[in-house]
Amino acid sequence: MINHGTLVEVDGKKAKIADSVKIGYNSVIYPDVELKDNVIIGDNCIIGKTAERAKTSTLKKEKFTPLVIGEGTTVCAGAIICAGTTIGKDTLVGDGAFIREKCTIGDKCLVGRGVTVENDTKIGNNVKMQAHAYVTAWMTIEDNVFIAPCVTTTNDNFMGRTEKRFALKKGATIKKGARVGANAILLPGITVGKEAFVAAGSIVTKDVPDGKLVKGVPARVMKDVPAEEYSE
Repeated sequence: MINHGTLVEVDGKKAKIADSVKIGYNSVIYPDVELKDNVIIGDNCIIGKTAERAKTSTLKKEKFTPLVIGEGTTVCAGAIICAGTTIGKDTLVGDGAFIREKCTIGDKCLVGRGVTVENDTKIGNNVKMQAHAYVTAWMTIEDNVFIAPCVTTTNDNFMGRTEKRFALKKGATIKKGARVGANAILLPGITVGKEAFVAAGSIVTKDVPDGKLVKGVPARVMKDVPAEEYSE
């Protein structure tokens, strides 16, 4: 192991780190972490921190499982990844990205520069999330999805008011092979169908059917996605 960072020790416990791991300057690795073979942690990262709760948070305080980062994954400079999350093999987490607790991210994914992935989100394999996309809590993103820069997703139609919201809070579901263009906004609970295409700048207020291109404010179906553009 090449280590230029700090391995935090609590009650004699340290992170599990494979011999082939490289840790950059000024990075902090907390005890509830497992770094698999050939993981690279860049400079100034915080790996395995416990997510803090605001005094007004409705989330319960809990003990999280260890953060696991899979073989060959690279975490670039300044990224923060919380305990309780699992990241697969050969994924790249970009500079300044932030990944919350209780998330799963698959193999060969890209979490771009400045991307935020909120808690309780499930992300499949070969998913690309480009710079400054905001992936809200309680989302599901299936394999081969493309999310362009500055996409915004939401999960609460009541924006923090009324008790009714607790039963209805839900992020979007983006099905296999779908693409979401730059600066698009997905409203809570939306499903974007398999191989669908959301045009840049659209506001998606209703489910998008499989294989359809939608655009506009609000987004409307315009045409079929050509079969030659499907991910498989």
